[in-house]
Amino acid sequence: MAISAKLLGEDEYVVVSTRTHWKALIFPVFLLLVAAAGGGFLAAVVPSGSLQTPARIAIGVIGLLIVLVFGAKPFLNWFFSSYTLTNRRLITRHGILTRTGRDIPLMRINDVSYEHGLIDRMLGCGTLQIQSASEGGHVVLPDVPHVEQMHLKMSDLLFGGPDGKPGDGYLDDEAPPQHQRIRQQPAAEPDAETLFSSEDNGRR
Repeated sequence: MAISAKLLGEDEYVVVSTRTHWKALIFPVFLLLVAAAGGGFLAAVVPSGSLQTPARIAIGVIGLLIVLVFGAKPFLNWFFSSYTLTNRRLITRHGILTRTGRDIPLMRINDVSYEHGLIDRMLGCGTLQIQSASEGGHVVLPDVPHVEQMHLKMSDLLFGGPDGKPGDGYLDDEAPPQHQRIRQQPAAEPDAETLFSSEDNGRR
């Protein structure tokens, strides 16, 4: 599930790596149970005779196709899809045979928010909404597990953690964008002893 270390840059590390929430598997599992129960029932009520065996084979083949198309495909999509947050970028990967991916540098993200309804709160997931300065900047990540924690970690990287230091969404030798700059603390007032120059001390 985690992205390969070979795909990470220098000094880049994974903060969070996850698949979509397991609620994406509710329908495939339900379909598997219904297909198994329905296929078993239909195979049992097939009248005896010369067509009984071919009919049962046809029922099994149809049930298997239904499970593969409407059950296995969503499961594989869930298994091979991932959301990865590093200290430099947000990485999304999707697809079974044809893989698609998108990398969003944290430097380009202007805003991050989340929403989750009643059912999502009960299941512990939600939708993460990201606004970036790149083309097609509005990105929606549905069914993110523990979306509030993901939102908090992204906010810390983007705008600085609770200790007031800048986040890690930019390189050390880069100046952060205006919206990511932490207001500098006022310089401490010099001690009274340093208000006098060495020349003043000499005249004393």
